Amino acid sequence: MAKRKDARVTVILECNGCIRTGVKKVSTGISRYITQKNRHNTPNQLELRKFCPSCSNHTIHREIKK
Repeated sequence: MAKRKDARVTVILECNGCIRTGVKKVSTGISRYITQKNRHNTPNQLELRKFCPSCSNHTIHREIKK
């Protein structure tokens, strides 16, 4: 079966603060969120402010490649 060329794609958002500074708390790891975006309306990388439990505050979460 061929792969469909849908406008909606699933993306993974990863905390930008945890990547730069390293994780402060012991066993929480890097914060990641899964969401969808419209490929035609947003061709570049998606950036959203989300809560990061590792950093304990709202930080910018940037789209990463799968």
